[in-house]
Amino acid sequence: MSNRQSNELIAEIINLEAILNLPKGTEHFISDLHGEFEAFNHILRNGSGSIREKVNTLFNQELSAEQIDELCFLIYYPEEKIQSLTFQQPLPQNWWFEAIENLLVIVRFSSSKYTRSKVRKALPETYAYILEELIYQYDETTNKKAYYKQIIRKIIELGEAERFITDLAHLTQRFVIDHLHVIGDIYDRGPHPDKIMDSLTRYHSLDIQWGNHDIIWLGAVSGSKACLANVLRICARYGNLDLLEDAYGIDLTLLKSYSRNFYQENSHFMPKKNPYRKLTLTEINDAMKIQQAMAIIQEKLEGQLIKRHPEFQMDHRLLLDKIKNDQLMIDGQPYNLINSCFQTIDWSDPYQLSEEEEHVITDLLQQFQHAQKLNKHMAFLVEKGSLYLSYNHNLLIHGCIPLNEDGSFQSVIFNGKKYAGKSLLDFFETNIKQAFAKPWQTEDFSTDIVWYLWCGEHSSLFGKKAMKTFERYFIQETQTHVEEKNAYYELRNRSDICQYILNAFDLNEFDAHIINGHTPVKLIKGESPIKADGKMLVIDGGFSRAYQKVTGIGGYTLLYNSFGMQLAAHKPFSDKITALEKNDEIISTRQIVDRQVKRLKVKDTTIGATLIKDTIKLKQRLEHITRVSSN
Repeated sequence: MSNRQSNELIAEIINLEAILNLPKGTEHFISDLHGEFEAFNHILRNGSGSIREKVNTLFNQELSAEQIDELCFLIYYPEEKIQSLTFQQPLPQNWWFEAIENLLVIVRFSSSKYTRSKVRKALPETYAYILEELIYQYDETTNKKAYYKQIIRKIIELGEAERFITDLAHLTQRFVIDHLHVIGDIYDRGPHPDKIMDSLTRYHSLDIQWGNHDIIWLGAVSGSKACLANVLRICARYGNLDLLEDAYGIDLTLLKSYSRNFYQENSHFMPKKNPYRKLTLTEINDAMKIQQAMAIIQEKLEGQLIKRHPEFQMDHRLLLDKIKNDQLMIDGQPYNLINSCFQTIDWSDPYQLSEEEEHVITDLLQQFQHAQKLNKHMAFLVEKGSLYLSYNHNLLIHGCIPLNEDGSFQSVIFNGKKYAGKSLLDFFETNIKQAFAKPWQTEDFSTDIVWYLWCGEHSSLFGKKAMKTFERYFIQETQTHVEEKNAYYELRNRSDICQYILNAFDLNEFDAHIINGHTPVKLIKGESPIKADGKMLVIDGGFSRAYQKVTGIGGYTLLYNSFGMQLAAHKPFSDKITALEKNDEIISTRQIVDRQVKRLKVKDTTIGATLIKDTIKLKQRLEHITRVSSN
């Protein structure tokens, strides 16, 4: 028995120590997707240019630029590309043969850094044996060359070439990127966060750092009526009510009826132009009235919540009781109110919901908490998500670590205990998970903390002194709209401050970085995504079309492979049909952030540290068995 155990332990030790010396897998970082599914999907399929880079490496001497474009898009969109190529006439047999041979070369190359076991698990069951034979046993010797060519010919003769090519293309996408990091804000503004979530649930390896726009959706399902009101208002503002109705099955009949009865046309609440489809007049009117209704309900619910929690120190955001004669007093200064829609407010008790409002919000909350697809997506966000992640010498966080002007961590007291820096984020994350686990509790501390993360001064996701939604809707003077940012956003330009933050999260390595989203990088105005001598990388470059006029690009992504880090800047994505017709990539430039002196291996990674610990334990067990046997 001891001999068998010893042999098994020896085999496992050999296996783990061999894995430790494989090249580090490629990490792919994306941020602030904001429902822009088509751009996200394209970048996910091309690995932010990683696939094109490999195709160029392998075929730059054999294929023309046009042929390389064709091959790349065959990998990105195999089904659609084949359909477009065969639209006019059937493709000749030699096209299928060359396509399969080229794809096999790419699969062999891109899978070479993985163990055979890991590759085998990724293979589709239908062709697992054939693919394993072609990937691992392939050689160009006379003895086997005819054998491999016959396999490919038979695949074509049996009409399986299209399916085989599709599997090879998806395998390439799978092997090029080992792990995906989504650094927040999947939701709001764009039309299809649901499709992004569907893609993520199928992705082979990923983690998510929650963004402020994700947190209000999580809060709504967790029982926060204030978060729910924000979700509805934003969907109406961006003309995305169909996301709720069609994608998530939320019946808005009661809300629409209420809004039509109590609110009128008000051009200031006109939904933003939807770049994907033209809204009907009925949809525009409903969005206009629902946005008004939810803006008022939101103010009332948030007022109630602020009064419940004096420790939030948000009394300065209690505005409805400061209104008199169509004027609002702010810091002793009266401002005339515009775009008024205050007809449902009882000025003797301005934060109390009317009977109709209570009925509407209760109906919506019940629907959100019972919407099957929505709850599946939120459960996935909780399972794969966190407020921050320390991974491979990098700190991943969507928003900020709240700082004082002198660079020290801001502290805040909740329930009589002081929190700052890492302990503050850990406190927030614990409460998010507690709120989600008990959705029937709608006014408890944990649920209200989720809302605080949306707009509280010390929130790591908000990072501002106050959210000025009310002022932007109802006050003309733009100086009242300004949202003062936390000192973090200025101080993060300093490498000493970044290192101070990294040290607090036990990331003391000289090559550690903070990787941020949340704030669009205004490249058009000369702002750089690389800050603090490379310690800080900000990768929100404008996936959301609403920001692209400000940023000047269509988003940043980051790649981290065994040779170092590269930042990819993307031009705005048109649409999939145009991209396919023109073989149009959306990567504009790639910039080296960090080049490694020596090639990184698995042993240099977070996973490697775990494998090293496992190896030590196995060696200790082996020594114990050997010692017992010798006695």
